[in-house]
Amino acid sequence: MNSFLDLTEDLLSETPLIDMTDLWQLLFRFVFNFIVVGIIIHFFYYPKSKRRDYYFTFTLISISVFFLIFLLGSVKLKIGFALGIFAIFGIIRYRTESVPIREMTYLFTITALSVINALSIQVGLTEMLVTNAIFLLVTSLLESERWLKHTSSKLILYDRIQLITPDKREELIADLSARTGLHIQKIEIGHIDFLRDAAFIKVYYESDSRETNTVDHLTKFPKEGE
Repeated sequence: MNSFLDLTEDLLSETPLIDMTDLWQLLFRFVFNFIVVGIIIHFFYYPKSKRRDYYFTFTLISISVFFLIFLLGSVKLKIGFALGIFAIFGIIRYRTESVPIREMTYLFTITALSVINALSIQVGLTEMLVTNAIFLLVTSLLESERWLKHTSSKLILYDRIQLITPDKREELIADLSARTGLHIQKIEIGHIDFLRDAAFIKVYYESDSRETNTVDHLTKFPKEGE
């Protein structure tokens, strides 16, 4: 019993109750990372997607990764642990649906920022600020509609099969535009069913809406019961 008490006393004596330098370092980097990640999620990602579930997921993953990397950084895991985190998120798939590429990209970006901000203790403050600023600037430019127009796509089951021939391509696009009300830029003709006089056509069009449409990611019609 005495040996156990002595061991406990030695551990407590070797472990400081509070280290103000490390505490302020933790709080400063956490608040900084939280603000940067919050800007990306709230001002760049959310306005287009309106996905509250991913908003919740990205925020908690950022916090979790930051504390994991920062607090375990002294256990000599550092780069190896960070790479392990990337590998885990690289194979993430939800059981109900696969994660869309845009969400996966934001997830990777947020994870990378959290790892960088947690591991950059030996790096100067200026380098960390510049790195985060570059992430914010590039994300802002890529999300801006001034530089890139958002092109959406839809899969259509088309009934006027007589218009799918190459010589009637313009008439086909005009008919699809009139019936859907979309400004169609390009089409791709897929499976053709002559027994039902129907064909699968994928249409690409410019969207004026700032919001992403999750239906655009469908590449085939779901089976009955799905």
